[in-house]
Amino acid sequence: MCRHIAYLGEPVALGELLLRPPHALVRQAWAPRTQVSGVVNADGFGVGWYADGDPVPARYRRTGPIWGDLSFADLARVVRSRALLGAVRGATLPGADGEAAAAPFGSGPWLFSHNGAVPGWPGALTPLAAGLTPAELLELEARTDSALLWALVLHRLRAGQPPGDALAGTVLAAAEAAPDARLNLLLTDGDRIAATAWGNSLWCLHGRGRVAVASEPYDDDPGWREVPEQTLVTASRADVVLTPLKEFAA
Repeated sequence: MCRHIAYLGEPVALGELLLRPPHALVRQAWAPRTQVSGVVNADGFGVGWYADGDPVPARYRRTGPIWGDLSFADLARVVRSRALLGAVRGATLPGADGEAAAAPFGSGPWLFSHNGAVPGWPGALTPLAAGLTPAELLELEARTDSALLWALVLHRLRAGQPPGDALAGTVLAAAEAAPDARLNLLLTDGDRIAATAWGNSLWCLHGRGRVAVASEPYDDDPGWREVPEQTLVTASRADVVLTPLKEFAA
């Protein structure tokens, strides 16, 4: 399993969201409060953030636990951004892909993360992978369920689907192929956030010119609201919309 967070708002130091709060991502790596499977997320971590004037985000990803990377702690103290996506990884299966398997995955302006697991990987998703082109399969950053889910989402984005539709369609197709899959997906382009709650916790904080969507609250702000199961979240700094995923079913 994993924990992840996306933020849009006024520029903030990465550490102010990922390291400093009492229940920040760094603590969720070893003491998550609402995780339904696994207790430690120490198999890698990453953060992607946007700089003014550049639509393509920077990414910093590593294979070890977030709490052991002193260089990241120093970087997070001074790097500021108006939008970011961070994640800590708890690997479902052993693998040799290293930091390539750590979220966020990215392409162009997009950053993506998956909190969950697909039982029966890789066979369960083989029918979905067959819908990708050879070039898209060769672009996979890692041999993991998360990387393939990202390829499926990106395929839909490149076909012109809005981000919410791309996530919803991917989740419904993956859930049909693997009914016990946990499919909390998180996507941002630096201006908007889309996320799904499917098999694990998801929370949203909105107001005062910012929005955060996260696996669990990073502090005790009373504004945090839990997202209902099997729901799509689409959010910007202006508003948050919750849509039952069953409304996307054919």
